[in-house]
Amino acid sequence: MQSTSLPVPRRAPASAGAATTGLSPIDHVRLVLKEGRRRIVVLAAIFAAIAAVTFVMGMFVMARHYQVSTTILAQESDIIQPLLEGRAVPTGVTDRAGMARQIIYGRKVLSEIIDIGGWDANGSLSAVQKDRLMESIHGRTLISSPRPDLVTITYRDTDPERAFRVTDALGALFIRETLATKERESREAYEFIDKQVNEYHRKLTDAENNLQAYRSRNVDAQPGSATDANSRISALRTQVEQTRMTLLEQESREASVAAQLSGESAVTSVQTRETLYRTQLIELQAELDRLLLSYTDRHPDVARIRHQMGDIQRMIEQERDRPTTSATGSEDAQLNPLYQELRSQQAQARREVAATRSRMSVAESLLNSELDRSRRIAASESVLAELTRDYEVNREIYQDLLRRRENARVSMGLDQENRGLTLRVQDPATMPLRPTGLRFMHIAAAGLLAAIAVPLGLLWLLIRFDPRVRSPQSITARSRYPLLATIPAYASPRDRRRQIVHLATACTLAVAIVLLYGLTYVYKMSNG
Repeated sequence: MQSTSLPVPRRAPASAGAATTGLSPIDHVRLVLKEGRRRIVVLAAIFAAIAAVTFVMGMFVMARHYQVSTTILAQESDIIQPLLEGRAVPTGVTDRAGMARQIIYGRKVLSEIIDIGGWDANGSLSAVQKDRLMESIHGRTLISSPRPDLVTITYRDTDPERAFRVTDALGALFIRETLATKERESREAYEFIDKQVNEYHRKLTDAENNLQAYRSRNVDAQPGSATDANSRISALRTQVEQTRMTLLEQESREASVAAQLSGESAVTSVQTRETLYRTQLIELQAELDRLLLSYTDRHPDVARIRHQMGDIQRMIEQERDRPTTSATGSEDAQLNPLYQELRSQQAQARREVAATRSRMSVAESLLNSELDRSRRIAASESVLAELTRDYEVNREIYQDLLRRRENARVSMGLDQENRGLTLRVQDPATMPLRPTGLRFMHIAAAGLLAAIAVPLGLLWLLIRFDPRVRSPQSITARSRYPLLATIPAYASPRDRRRQIVHLATACTLAVAIVLLYGLTYVYKMSNG
């Protein structure tokens, strides 16, 4: 029978959990044990159910996965690279892991992996199923790079043999595609540079033809034409200046000879009468001028001198009218040799002046011609410079591309013979002997812990939130009256038999679960 206590006055209903307020941890443990004995079958059933579910999940639902890894070493050639430094351009990829992901996660490699793994042996998979299978393989494949020259490929599968085949195939396909990619890159680089070489060869030929055609159309557009024209202009200017100085000198000499010639007579006479008369006339004229300064025209001296001058004038006219008796026109006249010499010098000077003027005219004409030629050269220099610049630029680029093409040819040869980069399997894939990840023992331990923790948790929640009074201390805590006494409960024989049956049932369930787990663990360990 149940234990009873004295009635207590009614109080306001307590909130959830108020029944256990003020209990010590030991009282909580006692209450848990007490409620556990009362509900031993239910707790054992919960324990058995959780353990059984966990067992089934560990045995049948949770699939075992086998993980296989392979490591590939990417090694540059240490002998060829120094010998071909500056000639061969390496096409290696620095990010090995990134390159491996691009290759392995590609549809080409994954399609081959599906065939190697035997997923589509009879060809019954549709395109959607293949795409989903590729995503599944992508998710189970891990690619890492422990070092810059190492690539590790890890694949996880439920079938150990298939995991081994797929991992080994992934390593082989990665090596094959990497070498093919390097060879294709070097070949494409060579073909591109060769195409550029042919293109710039055509441009260089066109530029050379344009330059030659322009030079053939413009005679002055030749190398050194400007220097030659400037030298020619300088020489002609010097010649014009010298000729102008010579002309001035000759004209001055001609003027001097003309001046001397104007003061000489062609015929000389030795004291002829006409000359004497003229001399007297000049003297009388001078005397007359002197007298007129002091006297008038009526002065006797002035009149006398005028009469004398008239007589002398008549005598001069008579001398002129007298017929000549010799070739010189006068019996006392003769040719002037100085006059003849001066005339000869004058003629010579005039000839020299004419010749000098002709030379200066020719020099000025040549100078003007050279100046026009210089202007034409200056006008054509811009076009010629542009054509020459195009030719030089195309020639430099063409020569540089020729060198690059030869370097690309050597690199392509190295990649074709796999001399530049060596890929080999450092750690090959092996057949997995044991699964990885969560094993049965881990799942069993977690299931047993959960099977034990869940019933205990349910008991604690029941005690914590059930408002019924289960301890005398809770009555004292909830009431303002002290507790006088408690009456213990005594089980009847029927109740004791029922408790024994319940305990036996619970123990049977617990022992069955433990035996099931133990036998399964022994079996697993014995079979590896």
